[in-house]
Amino acid sequence: MSDIWPTELRVSKDRKHLLVTFGDGQSFDLSAEMLRVLSPSAEVQGHGPAQKVTVPGKRDVSIISMTPTGNYAVRIGFDDMHDTGIFTWAYLYELGEKREELLAGYEDELREKGMSRDTPEKPR
Repeated sequence: MSDIWPTELRVSKDRKHLLVTFGDGQSFDLSAEMLRVLSPSAEVQGHGPAQKVTVPGKRDVSIISMTPTGNYAVRIGFDDMHDTGIFTWAYLYELGEKREELLAGYEDELREKGMSRDTPEKPR
């Protein structure tokens, strides 16, 4: 996937979506909520699978910044002040391709932990 390159990154006017178009013609509409709760940051993913946390209450989160990181990724900042996730082009592509499956898995995790997309609380 090292040959995956975006041709356009565009934040929607309401700041709730990132629209990504890749050189192979694929385009994805990625919600800010999904990007936030699946952030590749250590804060969310931990330093191994056993440390991954579920982040609730982010249905209304917005994108407030995007900063290029080298020529391979973008750092996305959210209005809850989370800004440590570096989203590689390959990861953004994967999020787009597996969007439905990943969101269903996230909703399952919330349900199992008695958490909600609407109620902020400490990730666990």
